[in-house]
Amino acid sequence: MVPGEVIPAEGVVETLPGAPRVEVEVTNAGDRPVQVGSHFHFPQANRALEFDRGAAHGHRLDIAAGTAVRFEPGITRTVTLVPLAGARVVPGLTTARGAPQRGTSDERTGARSPASGQGLTAGGGLG
Repeated sequence: MVPGEVIPAEGVVETLPGAPRVEVEVTNAGDRPVQVGSHFHFPQANRALEFDRGAAHGHRLDIAAGTAVRFEPGITRTVTLVPLAGARVVPGLTTARGAPQRGTSDERTGARSPASGQGLTAGGGLG
């Protein structure tokens, strides 16, 4: 053994075994790449990403902590989501909300038609 050497265990490490998973198809309709981190409340991701925000409510990406998924402009890909754990409190990086996330609700995710000109306000409500 060498000091600092890492000796990995045999086999594959499964993240969150037994957790229910949701697959969502995501398209980046913007003109810039978008990255979403491992613990970000997925429905609050960049509005250029088109996907079923109601189905994603209360979920995050099923990827290793500290990593991210990059969505290139015009590309559609399928991602796997897992429920938020613990107290399910999401301070939110796009709103001032910090309430526990429960259930599925278009009102909570701000899932509105882009043509409506409505979305989340700074207070976390719909404007």
